[in-house]
Amino acid sequence: MTADREIQDEELMGIAQDPEQALRLHRSLRTIANATSLDPALRDMARSVLSGDVDVKDAFQDPRYTEAVFQRMHEIHRAADDQTYAERQQSKAQFTEWDARQQAELDRERAERDAPVHGSAIGDRPGRR
Repeated sequence: MTADREIQDEELMGIAQDPEQALRLHRSLRTIANATSLDPALRDMARSVLSGDVDVKDAFQDPRYTEAVFQRMHEIHRAADDQTYAERQQSKAQFTEWDARQQAELDRERAERDAPVHGSAIGDRPGRR
């Protein structure tokens, strides 16, 4: 991903149904792009979409990326099947904590996105009357 450009939530509206879903998709792509534990193909896909080099619809239809997604889903399913009851309970508790942190972060991002922009009108500039 190029350091000087990252797509905006609005650029995901071709696949997202509303701004909230676009925000969540954007955050998910960032998470995937930075997750060293994931398949390099998935990280590459996320970085390509975030940089604007690949349209999100094209990425989701690319066999390299869809194969990597399905492989990861299979690994998650297999790991879940192998968990003991105690491990499942611990995972649920960890997920609840993680989800609360994610929700707080989403709320912060929403507030930043929805905050009115101050000082953009000519009359609002300091020193002007």
